Amino acid sequence: MTGLADQAWFRDPALGRILALLNDDGGADAGASGGEARIVGGAVRNSLMDLPVSDIDIATTLRPEAVMERAAEAGIKAVPTGLQHGTVTLVIDGKPFEVTTLRTDVETDGRHAKVAFSTDWKADAERRDLTINALYADAKGEVVDLVGGLADIERRNIRFIGDAAKRIAEDHLRILRFFRFFAYYGSGRPDSEGLKACAAARSKLKTLSAERLWSELRKLLGAADPGRALLWMRQVAVLTEILPESELWGIDAIPSLVATEKALGWTPDPLLRLAAIVPPDAARLEALSGRLKLSNAEAATLKAWAMAAPANDDMSSAAFERLLYRNGADGIMTRLKLALGVARGKAEGDFDEMARSARLTKLLDYAANWKKPQFPLNGGDVMSVGIASGPRVGALLAGLENQWVEENFVSDRAALLARLLEQVQ
Repeated sequence: MTGLADQAWFRDPALGRILALLNDDGGADAGASGGEARIVGGAVRNSLMDLPVSDIDIATTLRPEAVMERAAEAGIKAVPTGLQHGTVTLVIDGKPFEVTTLRTDVETDGRHAKVAFSTDWKADAERRDLTINALYADAKGEVVDLVGGLADIERRNIRFIGDAAKRIAEDHLRILRFFRFFAYYGSGRPDSEGLKACAAARSKLKTLSAERLWSELRKLLGAADPGRALLWMRQVAVLTEILPESELWGIDAIPSLVATEKALGWTPDPLLRLAAIVPPDAARLEALSGRLKLSNAEAATLKAWAMAAPANDDMSSAAFERLLYRNGADGIMTRLKLALGVARGKAEGDFDEMARSARLTKLLDYAANWKKPQFPLNGGDVMSVGIASGPRVGALLAGLENQWVEENFVSDRAALLARLLEQVQ
C-alpha cells in the first residue's frame, strides 16, 4: 500500500497525539472500539505529489460533541469552529488541526448543503468534489483510496467524483474549483466530462455570492502558472461568464508575464494577472470591483493602474521622476510590469524588444526604490505672508508646487518662500 509514514509532517508529535486520541488506542482499526480518524484532503494529496504541506485536516467517525469531550479530558483546546457542519478545531502548542465528522448530503441547492453525520467512509468520500481531494491516510500513514484518486494523481488528472454534472449541481462553485485545481495540479488536457459539465452549468455561477467567486478566482490567479486553466476557461466560456471584461481583451499576455515573473523572481500576484486580462478602463474596473466585491485595497490597486499615465521607456530619469510624483509609483509599476512581460515575450531574436526590456527593467527598478520628495511649503506658509484663508491659498501652493516639480525638485524652502513673496507683492 502507498504510505505517508515517512513524511516529516506525519511524524509531528502533535498530530500523533490527536490521532491517538480520536482512534482510542491509535490503531488503524480502532473504529470498533469507538472511533476512527484519518487525515484527509490536501495534506495527503500534496504529499503524494511531492508538494509542501501546510494545513492538516482530519476526518472522524466521532460526532463533534464526542471530539470535544475527548479533547477536554486530554487537556487539548477545542474550538467549535463549525458544529453545524461537524467541524471542531483542536489546538496543540498553537497549531490548529481541523477535525470534521464524516458526512452525507441530505439536501443541496448549488450554494449550500444540509448534511447528516455518518460513519461511512465511502459515502464521505463520494460527497467530495474531486478525486484527488478525497484521499485519506490512516493512523499508520497508509493511504486509503475509495474513489480512484491515486490513479488521477499519477496522471495529474483533475476529475470530478462520479457524475460531474451532479457534483456541480450540488455546489456551483465547483466549476471554478475544477479549473483552480487544474491550474495547481493538472497536466495535459482537462478531463472532458468535467469540461462539458462546467460549460453546461456556467450560467449558475451568477447564483453564487461575489465573495465566494472572487475568493476562488483569486486563488486560481495566484497559481504558479494559471495560463492553461485560463485558456480552457475561455474555451468553454466560463471566463467570460465571471469576467466579461476579458472577452475582447483576451489572455494572450499571461504566458509571457508568467515567464517574466519566474525569470525575475516576482511573487505571483493575482491582481497583476487580473490586470493582464482586463482593459485599463477605470469605469469598467470600478464596476468589476463592485460586482466581485474586491477589498478597498484591491479596488484601489486596479484604479491606480487604470489611472496611471503610461511610462515611455526611453524617457529621462528626471521626466520619469516627475511622472512618479504626479501619478504615484504603484499604478505605474503595474503598467511597467505588464509592458515588460510583453516586451520579454517578443525579445527572442528581436533586438529592439531586447533593448526595450532593458529600459523597462531600469525604470521598474527606479520606481521600486523611489521615495516621493516632500514639497517644502504648506498652507500656513502662504497665509503667513498675508494671504487670507480661501481658494487663493490652494491656487498659490499648487502653482509653486508645479514649478518645483518641473524644475526637478531642486528649489529649497527658502527659494520657494522668496518666490511666493514675489507673487503676492
